[in-house]
Amino acid sequence: MALNASQKSVRKALRAIKAQLDDHGVLPDDLASIELVLAEALNNIVEHAYSGKDEGLIEVALSIDDNALAFHITDHGLPMPNGELPKGTLAPMTGDISELPEGGFGWFLIHELAHDLAYVRQESSNVFSFRMKTADNTA
Repeated sequence: MALNASQKSVRKALRAIKAQLDDHGVLPDDLASIELVLAEALNNIVEHAYSGKDEGLIEVALSIDDNALAFHITDHGLPMPNGELPKGTLAPMTGDISELPEGGFGWFLIHELAHDLAYVRQESSNVFSFRMKTADNTA
């Protein structure tokens, strides 16, 4: 599936992927986790790799095997800082709520919910891949 690097296109793609997975029998709890991880990853691409410009392209490939879904997301935007995935660690949650940092929660959620996370910069493309375990009823 290919989509433009815009919030609107991300929402549309999430609905389509969720419907496809629902048709394959993925359970609602698994669908919610998958949607959250994909939303965080795709929105990060829109916001950071393409810096909010709508002219970018994002490609999402999905394969299903042995109670897991494998995702490969490719974009042609800016590379990840330092050429690697963010660590996904939370900032300290001390002090006043108004002093909490903005951002950084998405990568924490991705690291918590997804497995086998990998990132590679291939020529002018970013490829982010991960797996999501599902219940035994996927077809």
